[in-house]
Amino acid sequence: MKHALQDAPATVSKQAGRLLHVDLRRGTLVDTRIDSLPELLRPGDLLVVNDAATLPASLPGTARGEPIEVRLAGEEPDGTWRAVVFGAGDWRTPTESRPPPPALAPGDSLRLGPGLQARVTARSDVSTRLLWIRFAASAERFWSALYLHGRPVQYAYEPSPLSLDRVQTPYAARPWASEMPSAGRPLTLELLGRLRSRGVALARLTHAAGLSSTGDAVLDGALPLPERYELPAATVRAVAETRRQRGRVVAVGTTVVRALEGAALSAGGELRPGPGLTDLRIGRGFEPRLVSGLLSGIHARDSSHFELLSAFLPGALELLYTLHAAAGGYRGHEFGDSTLVLG
Repeated sequence: MKHALQDAPATVSKQAGRLLHVDLRRGTLVDTRIDSLPELLRPGDLLVVNDAATLPASLPGTARGEPIEVRLAGEEPDGTWRAVVFGAGDWRTPTESRPPPPALAPGDSLRLGPGLQARVTARSDVSTRLLWIRFAASAERFWSALYLHGRPVQYAYEPSPLSLDRVQTPYAARPWASEMPSAGRPLTLELLGRLRSRGVALARLTHAAGLSSTGDAVLDGALPLPERYELPAATVRAVAETRRQRGRVVAVGTTVVRALEGAALSAGGELRPGPGLTDLRIGRGFEPRLVSGLLSGIHARDSSHFELLSAFLPGALELLYTLHAAAGGYRGHEFGDSTLVLG
């Protein structure tokens, strides 16, 4: 297996993020930039994005007279919300160093800002941090209060607080995501236009991207939790046509992989339009049925996102990828660099 390194083309914008291109057919790793994506994909390929908008999912408040932070982790069909609760402190402290919340039980009240009073309806057996809560306000008042008083989930590695607009992808639509589906962050509208002009088809789905970290090692080990998705009929048709024409279905982010592969698995291999819920965990040894390429971030080896990425990196290429990303100074996290894995 050869290890190829090359500089980005001179025409690539210096402001564009770095991209580590893994070519599975050649067994090579190539240093380039995200602006080179239209040249790396082929006419007839299909790029599928997650158009979920990022919620202001972080709500400071009090419970049992103590300060807490609630992070919304997804709305349930019955109108309750799954939530992860932290004790005193704020985003400047890494989640793993945050203290636990007070012991909360069904019936306890949470005061999370004007119009955002909630009550605990259930508690997880996995972790006392994971709760189900119901807001007292009507849906209309709840959404208004959430956008007035909530804020996006913050990250300790960021020096300043994040505004809500900074954690949206350029094509964000329905507010379903607890945290930004960050693989799509560098896909500017100009770049998407260049892809289409070169014959790369674009499709979308909506997947409720969950929380990346909970501060509880046991709960983190269970991530990702079950998440809802919705597949438009046009996307189902586009996937079928791309595969029929022997093009590549390239997922933008691990959420797209989970939605497509989870939907196909639940329907016996056939992709069908409509809503669904996936608890699919993808890792080493998993063989994707539909997705043949992945655009993702740079992920740490101990993260659930890397487990999914490893399904696309066979054998020694997984270790080579990890070593190369570290040696090359690639940046991880939500605002880091990107990986493109293509067969």
